[in-house]
Amino acid sequence: MIILGIDPGIASIGYGLVKKTETKKFEYLGCGLIKTTPDCHIAKRLQKINNELSRIMKTFQPDIMVMERVYFFRNLKTIIPVSQAQGVILLTAAKNKIPIFQFTPLEVKMTITGFGRAEKEVVQEKIKKILKLKEISKSDDAMDALAIALTYLMKKAKTS
Repeated sequence: MIILGIDPGIASIGYGLVKKTETKKFEYLGCGLIKTTPDCHIAKRLQKINNELSRIMKTFQPDIMVMERVYFFRNLKTIIPVSQAQGVILLTAAKNKIPIFQFTPLEVKMTITGFGRAEKEVVQEKIKKILKLKEISKSDDAMDALAIALTYLMKKAKTS
């Protein structure tokens, strides 16, 4: 089973791909960023998100997409653009017939570390250990996306 984790945004969308193997271990498939620039019109930025995400879905053929559910925004200027990006991300998954799940940051931290208020560095170190990564990605957004993907697999493992 291949899980695509998404950390939504408008300028930088993190993605991470994790596979659950038959031996019930987790395998790292990749992570990265979809980047857009503020000098582009919002419609072009949303189109780029759709196109890049569609390419990732075609390449890796995930079984499930998991996206962070954002309840609050620190920057009021980004509420609408980030919400628009989330809509495009959800539509892209739906068009590709990929089931969608969402978790809050609190759920992700609790699942990965056992502590819902864990610092980002603690979560990243735990992901590194779980996925046997040589190093942590330089992108917090990509690492967040991996954490979101792992959350789905770890929650599923507890219920099966």
